[in-house]
Amino acid sequence: MVKKLNRLLITGASGALGSHCRQHLKDIARIVRVTDKLELAKSKGNQSEEIINCDLSDYEAVLEVTKECDGILHFGGQATEADWNTVRDSNIEGLYNLYETARLNGCKRIFFASSIHAIGFHPLTKIIDHQATIRPDTLYGASKAFGEALARMYFEKFGIETACVRIASCQPTPQNHRMLATWFSYNDLVELVKAVFRVPVLGCPIIYGVSNNDRKWANNDAVKYLGWSPSDNANDYNEKISHDMEEPPSTSDDFNFIGGPFVSFDIMTKD
Repeated sequence: MVKKLNRLLITGASGALGSHCRQHLKDIARIVRVTDKLELAKSKGNQSEEIINCDLSDYEAVLEVTKECDGILHFGGQATEADWNTVRDSNIEGLYNLYETARLNGCKRIFFASSIHAIGFHPLTKIIDHQATIRPDTLYGASKAFGEALARMYFEKFGIETACVRIASCQPTPQNHRMLATWFSYNDLVELVKAVFRVPVLGCPIIYGVSNNDRKWANNDAVKYLGWSPSDNANDYNEKISHDMEEPPSTSDDFNFIGGPFVSFDIMTKD
């Protein structure tokens, strides 16, 4: 029988992925602590849940929220491209606060929601794996590359294990032709989280958050030891998507770069 975590912290618990995992990971920890800078309502049917509102850019608040946690599921921070100040405060300063306070509070395992936009400028001409070089397509993508580097440093220096999960398009269902390759189902996400916190030795692996799609370009052979096998396939929705919309031309960013349209985004400035 797999030993439960004592206390799992879920950051970004008001977001789509955090909210879903909050409802479907009640059994992997004795206590699930959820946090977000937005107000959170009590989860129905989970009396052992703890709610602590926290802005990740506030070091003292993060120090408090990570206390007594032996696992962290990190979805918090800026979830897409934004101006530099927003990206910096949430994904640079905020992530440093998370790792440093995890170290001080003795937390040894983290699931870090990285992104394929850390490698978005790779062309879609071959299958890539954990050895793909960093090629961010945006400030957001660069912040995720920073996060992977920070995770590696805290692993090498302090032994904090992190799954750096380069999440692609995590949606209830694929929404367009690009997602026939990039879709990551909610079910496969939850099963990956369970595997990350179940495996006796994790290390600091790069994992691609994609489902078992016919068009997938990611190779996760390096993390077979997790015992995780995504089961969903975006191709099941191919007929519906093709009926609902016209497929973009083969010359579009959607089909030439892993980052899709993000590679053409301009630098955003603060209003």
